[in-house]
Amino acid sequence: MPNYATLHTHTDAGIHTILLNRPEKRNALNHQLIADLTHALESFAASPSCHVAILSGAGSAFCAGLDLEHLRAMIQHSGASATQDYRLDAERIAGLFRTLYTLPKPSIAAVNGPAIAGGMGIATLCDFTLAVPEAKFGYTEVRIGFIPALVSAFLRTQLGDKACRDLLLTGRILSAEEAHSLGLVTRVVPEPELMPEAKALAQRLLRNSPAALESTKRLLGRFSDRHLPDDIEAAIQASVDARSSADFQEGVTAFLEKRDPLWPSAHNSANPSTSTK
Repeated sequence: MPNYATLHTHTDAGIHTILLNRPEKRNALNHQLIADLTHALESFAASPSCHVAILSGAGSAFCAGLDLEHLRAMIQHSGASATQDYRLDAERIAGLFRTLYTLPKPSIAAVNGPAIAGGMGIATLCDFTLAVPEAKFGYTEVRIGFIPALVSAFLRTQLGDKACRDLLLTGRILSAEEAHSLGLVTRVVPEPELMPEAKALAQRLLRNSPAALESTKRLLGRFSDRHLPDDIEAAIQASVDARSSADFQEGVTAFLEKRDPLWPSAHNSANPSTSTK
């Protein structure tokens, strides 16, 4: 396995551990981390000696979503080239999610802290999600004028419509227990037991037939993703459109300036009320 700038990887007795390693940035996603993680997952899938993957985060967070510098760069870019870059960026994230979702081998997320926005997507797209009681989850994109487009393409295969709307439209933060009650977390585990539990689960999976596990995952995927390619393409386009919006510019600026946003769309759509007698 290669060395990565943003990951630590380790293989032992058929278990491949991938540690997101930007603790000073709460393992936030940037171009390098997205590329490294996608490559690491593809390498794991192709390896004849690795049969189960465990994903976790260095430091106190699992993954805090998009990196602040990444967000800042997006709102400073404009013009036709910006639209192309927005699409490439959305396609990279979609590629990461699709790679994780379609892995032919089992994956386990050991969520050691907050998993927010894209970080929640990574945590919950694994086949099993173990989380410490202190972990927090949330699709918070609407808070900064963005949309949770790419995660929504997958989330609807995991939750009913009402629960999906609740999480994506409110942008609220969930506790590990609530995420467990919704079925997004497999088990809540005390912090000292998190990695031992993840490795014990991996050992149980290793006792099963690798061919049968792969066939089962492929079959389950066929049941749930008949429309997934079209959904992902629609999500990519929606993500590109959202990045070009005035609300996104304002939302990210307000977030970076630590103030409440003044949404342009709220003012543009406001109409004076009228009454008739």
